[in-house]
Amino acid sequence: MLTSVDRLLFVRKVPIFKELRDDFLVRLASVMDELSFPTHYTIFKQGEQGRSLYIVVSGRVKVHIGNQQLAIFPKGESFGEMAVFDAQPRSASATTLEPCDCLELTQEQLYDAIEETPEIAVNIIGVLSRRIRELNEKINAMGTRNH
Repeated sequence: MLTSVDRLLFVRKVPIFKELRDDFLVRLASVMDELSFPTHYTIFKQGEQGRSLYIVVSGRVKVHIGNQQLAIFPKGESFGEMAVFDAQPRSASATTLEPCDCLELTQEQLYDAIEETPEIAVNIIGVLSRRIRELNEKINAMGTRNH
């Protein structure tokens, strides 16, 4: 478990929270739940309703569709953001690769945060755009190898 100071120091380094004021980060960090998961634990499954995003505090999480790995998220990275914004079922599953601690930010907490500090939405859009570009590059590379 993180102390409140450790939590602030950790959250300050997370890309979706970069450049946000400390007073805001203190409040945001204090409302997030800290969850612990064992190795090979499925945090969420493709097709489930999603109302939270997660931030890896320790360990690594694999996001995948079936056996196809899409990404691995280490300490400090967030995952599960899409379902929070579009109210669609999860597009992939998330499974721990080792024991993991994560912070959970619910849709309601996130929307309250965006209302108070809109920059957080811009940061999340930037993270999601980067991930789409990385997936596009992977798809293009696979297409090149198959021709």
